[in-house]
This record gives sequence, structure tokens and C-alpha cells, in this order.
Amino acid sequence: MNVGDVVGEFSLRDEQGVERSLSELLSGGPLVLYFYPAAMTKGCTAESCHFRDLAAEFAALGARRVGVSADSVERQREFSDAHGFDFPLLSDPDGTVARMFGVKRSFGPLPTKRWTFVIDADATVLAVVRSETRMAVHADRALEVLKERAAQS
Repeated sequence: MNVGDVVGEFSLRDEQGVERSLSELLSGGPLVLYFYPAAMTKGCTAESCHFRDLAAEFAALGARRVGVSADSVERQREFSDAHGFDFPLLSDPDGTVARMFGVKRSFGPLPTKRWTFVIDADATVLAVVRSETRMAVHADRALEVLKERAAQS
């Protein structure tokens, strides 16, 4: 999935077991969909907490934040409860959506690459953030893209 691509419909269960579809997630405006390797790990916690801590900035731009990993619904719930996340964490245990976005790893201990997609309300990819080691860059860059989008409107 690259800038300019249109994301196809998908649905996954969130940390509460509720089925969430792309069209529902986009219904209120743009979406920041971030893939992370594993809940409750140091890097993924830092990244997710940074998204949480920037809630007001994302809300001001009308954007939703959603995390995705291969973790089970139960593990996602534990992760969300432990850190007070105010956004959905989707469970993609078989990697179907990760494959769709090109972030499914073919080998190694971590099932998913740490990539973030900024998706406009029409399902077009506005930006892709790729960094395995700079946890804060994902939310920071997504905000930059959303601010640029708002300035052009």
C-alpha cells in the first residue's frame, strides 16, 4: 500500500470483540491506522502511548487513531486497559489485513512491520510512515500530514 492507493474494505475485531470495518472507521473523517509488532512490548507501548497522548491534536483535525497487530482480542484488551487507550486496537491474528497493507513479515519473531498509514475519508492513502525504531515519528508525522491536508481544504 502506497501513497495514492485506495484501501479496500476490511473488518477486524477490536479489543472489546466488536467487529470494526474500514468504512465505519472512515465515517467521521480521516483515519490514522498504525501497525505494531506486539502488544505490551516496550517499543509498541511507547508508540501507542504517544498516539494516546496526542488525542486532542488528532481530534482537532477530525482524525481517528486505530492500532492493529496480530495479538488476540484478549491481549489487545489487556494492552488497552493497562495504558488507558481511547482508541480501538484491532486484532489481525492471521495477518490478512497486514498482508493487504504490505506489512506482514515473511520471517522472524515479529509478525508485523511498524508502519503507519494516514488514510483520507475517501479511503485514499495520504502518507505512509515506515520506522521500526523511532516510535514517536509515527504519530508526529501523521499529525503533520493531517495539518497539511487541513490547510489545503
